[in-house]
Amino acid sequence: MKYLLPMLFSLFTLPAFSAETLTIDPNHSAVVFSWDHHGYTNPVARFEKIEGKLVLDEDLGKSSVTVKLAVDGVHTAVAALDRQLVSAEFLDAAAFPDITFQSTKIVKGPMDRLKISGNLSVHGVTRAVVLDGKINKIKRDPMGKETEAGFEAMVKLNRADFGVDKYFPNTARELTVHITLGANSEG
Repeated sequence: MKYLLPMLFSLFTLPAFSAETLTIDPNHSAVVFSWDHHGYTNPVARFEKIEGKLVLDEDLGKSSVTVKLAVDGVHTAVAALDRQLVSAEFLDAAAFPDITFQSTKIVKGPMDRLKISGNLSVHGVTRAVVLDGKINKIKRDPMGKETEAGFEAMVKLNRADFGVDKYFPNTARELTVHITLGANSEG
């Protein structure tokens, strides 16, 4: 009996998992930003071309995320504004075709909250930023066939910090960015 209980317990527990690389699912991910337009409205734009990897470790502090957004994938539902945002006036997709983020540190807090520090490169300028994140759900298939994960994050950015400073002060400098990220692996 002394050996039976530990043996039975080991049959019904899953082993700790090692780091696993997940691919960002662009169909279940979005990077959306908004800004104050002359104090009247808060228009919204969305990057629709997203790719990247998430290295997920049981110790989330050892995890990392890399994301690339194609600047020409920005969409506002206003064709003229889309053209303006990708032009040299703003994001200059011809000279700077991608926006990238590479995490440098992830800290898990209470209630599945995360602080995700990393380097954000926009318009040829790289700055350190901290995203306020949250784990939505992580599901591991016990047979190792697939892992799915979902996260949310928010950050406020000053576009002038990245050299995108056209039309100040009429159009706000601060952008509010919301990220919803789905990733999966097929084992």
